[in-house]
Amino acid sequence: MYAAVVEQFGQAPVWQQFPEPEPAAGEVVVDVVAAGLHPRVRSQAAGSHYTSEGAIPLIPGVDAVGRFPDGSLRYFVVTSDTRGTMAERVAADPRASVVLPDGADPVAVAAGANPVMSSWVALRHRIEFASGSRVLIIGATGASGSAAVQVARHLGASSVIASGRDAARLESVRELGADALVSLSDPEAVGEAAAEVDVVIDYVWGQPAADVMRSLVTARQDRGRQLDWIAIGSTAGQDAPVPSAALRASGLSIVGSGQGSVGRAAFVSELPGIVSAIADRTVAIDAEAAPFREVAARWAGDGATTGRVVFTTGRR
Repeated sequence: MYAAVVEQFGQAPVWQQFPEPEPAAGEVVVDVVAAGLHPRVRSQAAGSHYTSEGAIPLIPGVDAVGRFPDGSLRYFVVTSDTRGTMAERVAADPRASVVLPDGADPVAVAAGANPVMSSWVALRHRIEFASGSRVLIIGATGASGSAAVQVARHLGASSVIASGRDAARLESVRELGADALVSLSDPEAVGEAAAEVDVVIDYVWGQPAADVMRSLVTARQDRGRQLDWIAIGSTAGQDAPVPSAALRASGLSIVGSGQGSVGRAAFVSELPGIVSAIADRTVAIDAEAAPFREVAARWAGDGATTGRVVFTTGRR
């Protein structure tokens, strides 16, 4: 079979021949239809993700839409760091899959499930998210952040404030359900606008998160009221100088959400709702399909598209 193979960390994978998958107990061989190029997949291929085993060669990819032996078309996830989904065939556990609704677009599901999952699982499993909560999303201009705007609304948020640095992309988030937009370049303005939120979904971390944290806590009328800060991404840096006063003198609670902090069973339990929301466009993610043979050329990205690249095998 053919697969996208990483021979050296830091280099783009090459579409080349590779041995057929050997399913473990409980697994089946799946014909891949579409697999998304997510930031998580890039870090896997670079060996920089915190779950990396440091082993090469590897096939990147954490999820896909594929045709299972029973003929069903399903979205599924895999946990192997070295035998991912960017191949013609992959071994997968049917228990970590969900059948696509009739008429669902495999490319849309492959593009959206991973970014949607980050905020969906965080709100459902990392905090007690109450209907009517007010939400601030930091890093709302990326695929995961823009999905989070829609997810928060879908799960019951009464208002959503979106913050990011890209002004053009930030403006487009308004159409997805954001009530207010605030540039992340001005952390004081973000804190003032979001002073009374109940939840912060943070995709940036680093210094910007610390600056907003300080501003937001200072601006709150009732500093002792619960404020759940969920750290999901770290596009602005792995480390954030969190001000200790913000923790001692407020109701601020910081948690992370991702592999490790949320168990596999929790992720799998949410797949039906996530896939359904993407299939009926309750949550929409822009996608651009490309054949797997273009994986090396498309890997770095040239900024020409704002949609998530999804590699396809030509199957349906």
